[in-house]
Amino acid sequence: MIDLSRVHLIGIGGAGMSGVARILLARGATVSGSDVKDSRPLLALRSMGAHIAVGHAKENLALAGELPTVVVTSFAAIPQFNPELVAARDAGIPVIRRSDLLGELMEGQRQVLIAGTHGKTSTTSMTVVAMQAAGLDPSFAIGGQLNKAGTNAHHGTGDAFVAEADESDASLLRYKPSVAVVTNIEPDHLDYFRSEEAYFQVFDDFAARITDGGALVVCLDDEHAAQLGMRNKDRVRVVGYGTADAAERYPDIAHTVVESICIEPAGTRCRIRVGDEHSEVLMRIPGTHMVLNAAAALTAGVLAGGDLSALAQGVSDFSGVRRRFEFHGEVESGPAKRSLVYDDYAHHPTEVEAVLTAARERQEAIGGNKIIAVFQPHLYSRTIEFAEEFAKALSLADEAVVLDIFGAREEPVEGVSSRIITEQMSIPTVFEPTFLDVPERVAEIAGERDMILTIGAGSVTMLADEILKRLREA
Repeated sequence: MIDLSRVHLIGIGGAGMSGVARILLARGATVSGSDVKDSRPLLALRSMGAHIAVGHAKENLALAGELPTVVVTSFAAIPQFNPELVAARDAGIPVIRRSDLLGELMEGQRQVLIAGTHGKTSTTSMTVVAMQAAGLDPSFAIGGQLNKAGTNAHHGTGDAFVAEADESDASLLRYKPSVAVVTNIEPDHLDYFRSEEAYFQVFDDFAARITDGGALVVCLDDEHAAQLGMRNKDRVRVVGYGTADAAERYPDIAHTVVESICIEPAGTRCRIRVGDEHSEVLMRIPGTHMVLNAAAALTAGVLAGGDLSALAQGVSDFSGVRRRFEFHGEVESGPAKRSLVYDDYAHHPTEVEAVLTAARERQEAIGGNKIIAVFQPHLYSRTIEFAEEFAKALSLADEAVVLDIFGAREEPVEGVSSRIITEQMSIPTVFEPTFLDVPERVAEIAGERDMILTIGAGSVTMLADEILKRLREA
């Protein structure tokens, strides 16, 4: 048992860290932390009583007046020579990962955990909104900010705790799920796992941690997730969700079926059967992948004790998460009149393909014209590994502007740039390595009723509003 009476979080402004900080404060803990720059999450945490410093220094450990009982860090994002980490070790203060802290916070509650290579944040968010609509008031910690609630975490009054289970560093093995959802499994984070086999194995290990009486929920439209369910069906209850065609392929575990999908200007209307009950949902966020996420959320909500009709209403009211097909604005006049600007966090070829397919469906439904993808690759290792796949996915747009690679935690690789993607693309593409020139490149190719999407996990998100501003000035 970890003493959580005084907790210091390094990188407290991050999406994951700020969430657990909120829950700690709601539970009465003394919370301190630091980050490299000020931000809105830090302002919110200060208003709740957190002691926060901008910049890292060993003195920050005593921000709350005395040393913390535990220090929390992200081993991937925070270097081992960080002065606060060094000072904590010198003082004999335990240092744990965020996943360890989250595991402690979930102890004694029914853990509803959403895992998978893609779709974790959206599915977790839908599950939370659905369960709230059903009156279950779960605690939750999400890797993004719910548009409707305006927050990424909450200490609820219910007995369920809903959270993302991150596989990128195998931290999902810290948890004890009552309901474990796996949206899909596709090799990623090979810089950590080193092999595809090791990556697949972590999901089997996750399934093995499901508590007695719990359930493994798998997407039948994803072969690897469905096979995970089939391998475990004799050991644990397996509940499959997916389209009617996928359900026919896996009748032994099929439970939740998307019976119909109709794309309308207002959104995507779908009929979903959960067990013997039917529900109708109108999804505001486009894409078949989002319909599958909704099916997962309804299934998890029913398993957690929610009423299906109330859960379905919650999913219909779901307005999205920051950086998941997030609408930034419409151009009112000029050469790009009635064009729409969106931003999305997609940073893996499968995610890019999904968001551009959804964009195409939406454009066809509303009578729009071109789709312009503004893409920034994330990580040199991922770009090298999936260059051909990125080129194919991005070619689903009509035109593209591609930035250079956002290295994040990785050092540049000599001779490697985004050109290894753009040279393989089959649509008109501009390689623009100068960040501030991107809005101008977009303005040169945007026309009426186009859709412009900024795509990637790095700094490209800051360009959505700049592009919108430039198009409005034209």
